Parts: sequence; structure tokens; C-alpha cells
Amino acid sequence: MTSTISFVKGHGTGNDFVLFSDPEGDTQLTAEQIAWICDRHFGIGADGFIRVVRSRHLPEGEACLASDPAAEWFMDYWNADGSVSEMCGNGIRVFAHYLLSEGLVDLNMGETLVLGTRAGVKDVQRNRTGYQVDMGRWRLDGGEPLVRARDLAVARPGLGINVGNPHVVVALSHSEELADLDLNYPPQLDPPAPDGANVEFVVPEDPLVHDGVGQIRMRVHERGSGETLSCGTGAVAAALAIRHWAGASAPHHWRVDVPGGRVAVRMFPTEEGEHVSLSGPAELTFRGRVTLPF
Repeated sequence: MTSTISFVKGHGTGNDFVLFSDPEGDTQLTAEQIAWICDRHFGIGADGFIRVVRSRHLPEGEACLASDPAAEWFMDYWNADGSVSEMCGNGIRVFAHYLLSEGLVDLNMGETLVLGTRAGVKDVQRNRTGYQVDMGRWRLDGGEPLVRARDLAVARPGLGINVGNPHVVVALSHSEELADLDLNYPPQLDPPAPDGANVEFVVPEDPLVHDGVGQIRMRVHERGSGETLSCGTGAVAAALAIRHWAGASAPHHWRVDVPGGRVAVRMFPTEEGEHVSLSGPAELTFRGRVTLPF
């Protein structure tokens, strides 16, 4: 039996999502249906799918509520191929913007919106660029695999970083290398990441630091989605990796330019250890209805 769903399309620096409102958890789409929705030729087209659902209707959401009872809403995030993902930095800003635009939450300047994700509870605030998300603690995780990519002449060492989902960051020497990469083909990791990983290719700007802010450019191949115009968690991982390589004198504020725009990353101390935040815009572009073919 076919079904028709209402949706809203949104993006954060060109990283685009289909949002489906299911507050009471009444509708569980299949991986095949989500992949069809995200298909740019046969469906709506998106880098990812977000089901807007109250936390109490999912086991992962219940865990978030146990951590913070204010986490009423849960970002049920899926990659474009229908696989589940733990976290999406651009997606959570668009998710917060959707909740605010639909009147489901209030969020004044200086206030904090608490949201549930599979990577735990995340705090979101409004700022002059759009929204800032406290991505929580990060860790070096995934070793230093060799990374091979199409049109990259020599395999390069990467750095594994986990910011709620797994990443491998590769530094390139100049902008021509970054531009020449063919990311229609997934980069190959040696050894492979057990659960896959997003792979970021990064070029430092010259100078690397301007007015106390680090400057880098990045392209990304996302696990389950392919190359995207932007990856929020990838921008965070890229800034962390470049700071790690640059040493103790490196700044804690970073500007990350991606094909879809610009985001900001900040590292800051907390009682439980260093956290990292992501700031950037979020937009809703259109809404509609679609009949699923299966």
C-alpha cells in the first residue's frame, strides 16, 4: 500500500535534508523508502533524512531524557542511502531551525535548546550566524590510516577523530590537490574503519592564522551519502586535526570554508574536559507532499 507524507526541505551551507514530522512516533519508514526520498533523480533529493520525533518514542531518545529531561525532541537522522547515522552537525542546526519555525519550541537569544541525538544530548543556541551547537567531547579515535582517493597521486596518512560519528582527516599541500580530487568514488582507508567513516580533505590557508582565527578549506566524502557541499561534524574534525598537527600554539577558534559556504568551530574547556562547538546558518527552502512508490 502506498502512502503520502508531508515534508520540509532545508539545508545548512548546502548540506541538504528532508525533514519529516512524526512527533508521536507513529510512522517508521524503511531504509529503502528513505533512500528513495533522498534520491536526486527519482525522489525529493537530499544528503540526509531527519524524522522529527519526541524523544520518549525511541529507546535512544529515552536514554537522552535520562541524561537531561529537557531533551523533549530527538533528531532521528538517516544517511542518503538509508543507513542510520549517529550525528549530523549541519542537520542539527536545520532541525533546531525547523522546531523554532514550526512553533514547536521557543528559543530566544541567550537561551539553550536541548536536543536528543544518537550521539547523546546536544545544546543549541541562536547566534548572529544562525545557530551554535555544543558538539560535546571529542576524542582521537581511529588511528592514522593511509587514505587513497581518485586523482590523489600518492596515498596520504589520515587522522581518526570521533565527534559523535567517525572521521578521518587528510591534510593536502595545496589548493590544486583539493580541487582535483574525484570524490564521486569513496576514498579507501588502510586499514578500513570498522563502521566506515567520513573522510575530510583539508588545505590550510596562507596564513594559517589571521587575527587569532585559524583558516582552512575542506572537501568531504560522507559515509552513506557521498560528497556533500558541507559536513558540520567534518568541519569540526578538520579543525581539530589541523590544530593537533599545528601544536600547542594553535588557536582554538577556526573558520572552515566548504563548497557550500562557511562555518565556525570553537574549542573550549568544561568541567568534564574539552568541548567543541559548531556555528553556522540553517535555512528551510520549501515544503510539499510526496507519495512513496512502495
